[in-house]
Amino acid sequence: MAGAVASRMSFSSLKRKQPKTFTVRIVTMDAEMEFSCEVKWKGKDLFDLVCRTLGLRETWFFGLQYTIKDTVAWLKMDKKVLDHDVPTEEPVTFHFLAKFYPENAEEELVQEITQHLFFLQVKKQILDEKIYCPPEASVLLASYAVQAKYGDYDPNVHKRGFLAQEELLPKRVINLYQMTPEMWEERITAWYAEHRGRARDEAEMEYLKIAQDLEMYGVNYFAIRNKKGTELLLGVDALGLHIYDPDNRLTPKISFPWNEIRNISYSDKEFTIKPLDKKIDVFKFNSSKLRVNKLILQLCIGNHDLFMRRRKADSLEVQQMKAQAREEKARKQMERQRLAREKQMREEAERTRDELERRLMQLKEEATMANEALMRSEETADLLAEKAQITEEEAKLLAQKAAEAEQEMQRIKATAIRTEEEKRLMEQKVLEAEMLALKMAEESERRAKEADQLKQDLQEARESERRAKQKLLEISSKSSYTSVNSSTTALPPDLPSFNLISESLSFDFKDTDMKRLSMEIEKEKVEYMEKSKHLQEQLNELKTEIEALKLKERETALDILHNENASRGNSKHNTIKKPQAQGRRPICI
Repeated sequence: MAGAVASRMSFSSLKRKQPKTFTVRIVTMDAEMEFSCEVKWKGKDLFDLVCRTLGLRETWFFGLQYTIKDTVAWLKMDKKVLDHDVPTEEPVTFHFLAKFYPENAEEELVQEITQHLFFLQVKKQILDEKIYCPPEASVLLASYAVQAKYGDYDPNVHKRGFLAQEELLPKRVINLYQMTPEMWEERITAWYAEHRGRARDEAEMEYLKIAQDLEMYGVNYFAIRNKKGTELLLGVDALGLHIYDPDNRLTPKISFPWNEIRNISYSDKEFTIKPLDKKIDVFKFNSSKLRVNKLILQLCIGNHDLFMRRRKADSLEVQQMKAQAREEKARKQMERQRLAREKQMREEAERTRDELERRLMQLKEEATMANEALMRSEETADLLAEKAQITEEEAKLLAQKAAEAEQEMQRIKATAIRTEEEKRLMEQKVLEAEMLALKMAEESERRAKEADQLKQDLQEARESERRAKQKLLEISSKSSYTSVNSSTTALPPDLPSFNLISESLSFDFKDTDMKRLSMEIEKEKVEYMEKSKHLQEQLNELKTEIEALKLKERETALDILHNENASRGNSKHNTIKKPQAQGRRPICI
């Protein structure tokens, strides 16, 4: 009895020691998270926790992916997490990824977080070459990726080499052309500069709108065999099921749109597709593993459900989300316009301030030059005054000498000359004295005129000095007035405050606002069509430009197939429609 009690106690103690939680690591496209999960949790419990943490409401596109023996699998919502074939060591790792893709990203992806996760996943698939992208489209997509990361292009900030460490182009594209990294950066930057004004979410959406037209976008490929044992590829995407040659993943041999499929089923490794038209033969194929068949069926059911859902009216939840998204878009647009206006006003204020500073410097230079001219004028006036004084003294001295000569002449005339010789000599001396007096009188007159001229020059110099002082006084008064104005006009008093934290914003979206928004959306659609045409012309120009640098021997099979499709005018959508038109005959693959 005691032994039985002891055994029950030891059993209950062991039961209590079993852990009730386990650690899970969730890897998204840009982050890692760890959660403590209860043992009894189902896949939906964990999935909902991740979605709540991310703030994601468009949950139907995503799933939790893990790997079993090199085979991809997705966590089932109605099955316990630990009942899946997941590794036993903790933390148990799952990848949060897009499982299903939209037909039209712009119409179906409502939340910004949804758009961002799709952008990161599609970008990685293109860079990893899981989605084929032609070279010219790769450059355009890279420019939108740069816009999403760096914002508007600024030549003062985004200088040559700023993309040197960025992975923007598939290696296949880089190896296909004899182009340096600087040449690629130059072409990417040329397009990047044209995306000015686009916010991050707008640039990411433009990226997705271009990527969704690529042939391999959103397609899950599986290796299969038909009844004859021929190796084929099965593609599952948002539009239907497609059968490919193993060497050509771009153009399907035949397609089954979801609305033309009556039933899909599998038994063991055999998979059966029954078309809606009973005249068309049933298509059967085999896959390598039963687990692959289960995955194919999961993807078929999910894509078919979304296909039918798109063709019905939106649920109330989706309508609310779209209404909120439109309001949020309108609010952001108004906020961007307000910020753009404030930025423009600030730039104008800065330009005005720079102009005033430049004018102030110019006035200072003019004042300095006027001051120097004034100093030179003062020096010249001093020299002229000194020279005039010297000339006046010389004139006085000459006048004194002339007076002395006149006195000497009078004395000589008054003296009696007794002899003829003395008289002759006296006459000669008188003549010489008269000539000397005449010369001295002329020299005195000349010196007097020169003194008058110097006095006149001195008067003009003093008048110039007076005008220069007056101009310097005017410039000094202007400089002081300009400095006061520059301090008051550098930032206009009515410039809005940039304190975005304390500012409260409220928007009342009335019917008239929504009608106006609808008209703007219609206008944007027309502009988008025009931009698409312009974009295609740009792509063709870039393709022609870099064609001369292409190394033909490095072209891959997908490059050749894409060029053939382009020369025939085939695109992703019309290549899918062609097998449908031929679907009225028995299938023979």
